[in-house]
Amino acid sequence: MAASREPRYVDISNPSLAVDCPRCGLKTPRFLDLCRNDGYKLWPSSYVASAAFKVWRDADPARATASRFDMEIPQHVENIVDFDAKARELGIHMPPPSRWPFVICAGALFLSLAAIPFATEVRITLAVVGGLIFLIGVVGWVLVEDVQMYPAESAEGGEVHH
Repeated sequence: MAASREPRYVDISNPSLAVDCPRCGLKTPRFLDLCRNDGYKLWPSSYVASAAFKVWRDADPARATASRFDMEIPQHVENIVDFDAKARELGIHMPPPSRWPFVICAGALFLSLAAIPFATEVRITLAVVGGLIFLIGVVGWVLVEDVQMYPAESAEGGEVHH
């Protein structure tokens, strides 16, 4: 007669996912077939341990997110960090997001392609296009966006601080 793969008894009232190993005494996941610490056989097989875990998990809806490899039931914690507020609190100046560094990188790409030994006309064309894109990016980032970030005050408004 073949041995059953179904667990005969599972203590579904015990909410713990960790147990003390009978051999080493250290905490180990309850529904693994072997102790993680010393390899002691906790369940007859992995199939029986998995079936026991499914019975235990289905007994309580709060256990739905648990895995048989966990030592405790995972708790959903919303970690929202306002990095801009944290930077201000620490006295760090964070510039606003900008698209101009990507334009500068595209110009640098064409400039670097101009350094590859292609035909002279191709190298000059790549250098001119790369230089123009690079300058547009620098002008846009330094002049256009900087003026939008730090607008100058009018003459009536008082001093201009830089």
